[in-house]
Amino acid sequence: MACCDDSACAVEQLQARQSKTLKWVLAINSVMFGVEFGAGLAAGSVALMADSLDMLGDALVYALSLYAVTRGMRWKAGAALVKGLVMAAFGVFVLAQLAYRISHAIPPETALMGGIGALALAANLVCLRLLTRHRDEDINMRSVWLCSRNDIIANVSVLVAAGLVLVTQQAWPDWVVGLGIAALFLHSAWRVLGQAAGQLRSA
Repeated sequence: MACCDDSACAVEQLQARQSKTLKWVLAINSVMFGVEFGAGLAAGSVALMADSLDMLGDALVYALSLYAVTRGMRWKAGAALVKGLVMAAFGVFVLAQLAYRISHAIPPETALMGGIGALALAANLVCLRLLTRHRDEDINMRSVWLCSRNDIIANVSVLVAAGLVLVTQQAWPDWVVGLGIAALFLHSAWRVLGQAAGQLRSA
């Protein structure tokens, strides 16, 4: 029987394609976390640091997803559960950073903030394109795609904040975007945790 007609072989081929994609997006996000976090510290931007932590969270998400690709439904649901907890933790961290930055109201450096924000957007567009073809394959890949989609929203928000800080010479746009990214983390975490809990119950 030809391999393409064998269901077990078809599953193996699907898992191989998923693994290859996850390795690419894991590498991209790992590199961009270091670049963006360092730039966020240098620029004094809570929005840029929040976006970099999103990159780190995604790198952890992709690593867990890569591990779960060849596992059963229960493993995939468990990986999604961990991913939801990671997103929730980063949401809380960003809120803490926001409180600190509000108490030290110094506008961030907009040129560095905007340049690195644009680089992060380009990187995440590549990741989203790679992941889109896998988004409906299972809960594991769906949650990964959802993380990548959220990244695009966060990247655009950082660029908008950089423009507003430049125009107003105030720090509040950076704070607003930081708060928005935290809310996005927590909302996505809630959705992923709910889906993972449902899959664990059915498994």
